[in-house]
Amino acid sequence: MSVLPDVLHVLDEALGLAGRSADFDATTPLLGALPELDSMAVVSLIAALEQHFGVMLPDDELDGSVFASVGSLAAFVDDVLQRDA
Repeated sequence: MSVLPDVLHVLDEALGLAGRSADFDATTPLLGALPELDSMAVVSLIAALEQHFGVMLPDDELDGSVFASVGSLAAFVDDVLQRDA
């Protein structure tokens, strides 16, 4: 099961994108390309993802590459979910 739709939903809600994430796909760049995703928003997004998926995202694995694109973020969340299963 793909987590991409859920990640897009959380992105939209956490960043206040007002539905703009409907136009995003896995290749959509995030960090540095999406003005709403600043350092404070990253913290909010992490918390929202943890709450939505019921997991803890390991701090030591979170770096800029995770937030490079929608696809890299979804892949990271999927990996964490697979490990927690």
